[in-house]
Amino acid sequence: MIRPVSTDTRLRHGRVSLALSFLVQGIVFALVVTRIPAIQDRYGMSDALLPAFLAAVPILAGVGSVLTGKLVARVGPRLVLRWAQPLLLFAFLGVAAGDQLWQLALSLCAFGLSGGALDASMNMLGVRLQRAYGRSIMLGFHAAYSLGGITGASLAWAGAHWDLSLLVSYLPVVVVLLPAVLIGSRWCTDAETEKPTASGTGLASGTEISSGSKVAFKALLPLCLIMTFAYIGDSTVSNWSAKYLQDVLGSSDEMATVPYNAYMVTTLLGRSAGDLGVRRFGPVAVVRFGAVLAAAGYAVIAVAPGAWVGILGFAILGFGLCVVVPQCFAAAGRLFPNASDAAVARLNISNYVGFLIGSPLVGALGDVWSYRGAMLVPMLMMLVTLLYARSFADDGARYGGGHDRSRTADVA
Repeated sequence: MIRPVSTDTRLRHGRVSLALSFLVQGIVFALVVTRIPAIQDRYGMSDALLPAFLAAVPILAGVGSVLTGKLVARVGPRLVLRWAQPLLLFAFLGVAAGDQLWQLALSLCAFGLSGGALDASMNMLGVRLQRAYGRSIMLGFHAAYSLGGITGASLAWAGAHWDLSLLVSYLPVVVVLLPAVLIGSRWCTDAETEKPTASGTGLASGTEISSGSKVAFKALLPLCLIMTFAYIGDSTVSNWSAKYLQDVLGSSDEMATVPYNAYMVTTLLGRSAGDLGVRRFGPVAVVRFGAVLAAAGYAVIAVAPGAWVGILGFAILGFGLCVVVPQCFAAAGRLFPNASDAAVARLNISNYVGFLIGSPLVGALGDVWSYRGAMLVPMLMMLVTLLYARSFADDGARYGGGHDRSRTADVA
């Protein structure tokens, strides 16, 4: 006789499956953004045209996130994730397989839309799983994404070092990851749990918002603002850390690649330990500490006398900034427990807004002022986060949004 799978086992399987999805997305995204010069060379794209192509991806990802918010009301985030993952991998391969600009445009369009859908559905499922577990696990999923980013960047370095074509670099990755996600996503779960009551969660101000199924944008706005600030900071590192170290701090070409790696490693370490901090001290304290640490990192970068101090600043920034985005998603799920999918989809758009703003903002400030001064702007943004830290408060049962922890206390 076939024994039914227990709830605890289903949740453990779902947690591992979702972590795999975050890992895969991190690998693929890193392999694309770190090989942009090779992509530009393959398609003969001019420097004037490149920004338009790069801007189109986050814009289309935002569209994919919005569409996912509407689609999950009918089919659920689990089905969206299962379709979005292979589509993302095929679009990723398409970037390397074409040789004409229209082919690249088509592949990047599919990449952006599927990436936005995957990003939204993963975080929707992460919020649901966290509620089912009754404790903070969201940072662990984003730690898997950071690990994927480090893996993807390392694979990209190997491809560039050995002068491999994009197709030769990307094809083995797809061959390995495609069957992994097709098999792994079978264990993904929507983690449907008992809906929390209106008295279980609410805004720090005392305004109850969980009784309805609508997402009040005014209540979500502080989290959207913080998410935008966080991604402005993240895009500052990914787009300007190497140039800052080389042009401002006078490092060598080789050393200029170190700050991004240092940032990614400390992001991984911070997220790996972050859930323990949330369980011990609560989300408000963790976000406040992260914001202060991130601001300190920017300050060190801005006043650094040399390359190694600058690298230290980027490492400190990674430790601080890494907790903010996962806790934004978790807080949105607590604020709107009866409409968490819609809240996550709307909040996720701020991801792409910050990404679009960050790089041009720092570049413009660097040109008209100085790059040291430009680093003070995201520093101030992180300090503004402190004013809205109460938006992360969990005023109901801790980390479960009113969910009964006794049913999931023994889940690994």
